[in-house]
Amino acid sequence: MSGRVIIHIDMDCFYAAIEERENPDLRGKPVAVGGSSPRSVLTTANYLARESGCRSAMPVFQARRLCPELVIVPVRFDLYREVSRTIRGVFRRFTERIEPLSLDEAYLDISHWRSDAAAVAREIRAQIREETELAASAGIAPNKMLAKIASDWNKPDGQYRIREEDIPAFMPPLPVGRLWGVGPKFRERLAAAGVHTCGDLQRLDRVELARRFGRWGLELWELCRGIDHREVVSDRIRKSLSCERTFRENLSDPEDLLKRLRDMVDEIAADATAHHPDRRIRSRVVKLKFDDFRRTTAERAGGEIEMPVYEELLREALARADGRAVRLLGAGVRFADPDGGRQLEFFGG
Repeated sequence: MSGRVIIHIDMDCFYAAIEERENPDLRGKPVAVGGSSPRSVLTTANYLARESGCRSAMPVFQARRLCPELVIVPVRFDLYREVSRTIRGVFRRFTERIEPLSLDEAYLDISHWRSDAAAVAREIRAQIREETELAASAGIAPNKMLAKIASDWNKPDGQYRIREEDIPAFMPPLPVGRLWGVGPKFRERLAAAGVHTCGDLQRLDRVELARRFGRWGLELWELCRGIDHREVVSDRIRKSLSCERTFRENLSDPEDLLKRLRDMVDEIAADATAHHPDRRIRSRVVKLKFDDFRRTTAERAGGEIEMPVYEELLREALARADGRAVRLLGAGVRFADPDGGRQLEFFGG
């Protein structure tokens, strides 16, 4: 192992928790954030709503059927970004190596700290609560994949640590669905091959995994053993601005994808205006990952974030689906490089 210490901070029901903070009358009720029309989808839901089966990306009509008393409040991205900036300010007190994944979660590399990592995580969570009145969960581990798994272990408002010496015992009973990149459809493929846990995967050698699953099988050989070499990446000069959603259930309906794309483009436009007003946009991008993990990207040059352009890019990308369903949708912009150098790759991994 690398000797790294990574913390993954994940805010608990972030959007819904902010709405409950802003309106105490919502506390104790099932709350979701999203559109109000039956054709809209939920952006997130609090734990009471989740107990009834409500979840993010679920159509509103289905959520109301599951939970008739559900309170749905409109999305307020400006407010959520303001809170997110406060939280990132807390992170910077502890490390400059911060990799935000979204407004409500981030990786922090605290390898340079001599203090106990669990104590550092508790202090980060305490300062977040003090400044925002919101709860955060944390995972501490030697790498990003394990830290993200650990942050979900004691939710809500908890933390869990996986030490290097814990990995050999921790990994074998872990369901394969917990591994980075293994979604419902691929989990079904693994189950059909008799693979349900990381221990099952560990019984297959590299050659067998490559034969069954191609290059992805070689990655699985490492992941099921708790090996993840990815570093925490914090660019000083942002090369791109993007938003991605991995769906719990793969999508095939272009209209469903278009609805989600509109929300993502709105979020990107607001973020670009608020935080990158001086950056010139070089191109607009839509990315799809299909149910077989193949990816495709459609891109068009231009300096404006225009929904009709993104709609065309989505249609262009979907034309390459060949009957495959979509497990991930991404949208974003590439910024022009301020120094005229070569752009780094957008939407990596």
